[in-house]
Amino acid sequence: MVTIYSATWCGFCHAAKAYLDKLGVKYDDKDVEKDVANATESVSKSGQMGIPVIDINGTIIVGFDRPKIDQTLKANNLLPSAS
Repeated sequence: MVTIYSATWCGFCHAAKAYLDKLGVKYDDKDVEKDVANATESVSKSGQMGIPVIDINGTIIVGFDRPKIDQTLKANNLLPSAS
């Protein structure tokens, strides 16, 4: 399960979602501006106010850290196989 905590104005959030889209990874997008519960959940998980916060099966990644995203997706077998 992949969840991204993001906001419409956040460039790194858009980049992270576009990257996951390119990889074919499905995710749940939680807008921290539209719902204060999403913002509270994001801060609770990450301990920080920054976004994006990406939760990959309980592994929390703050920011668009592509190597860590790749490593965590692989470790959780979440990368769709190439056809």
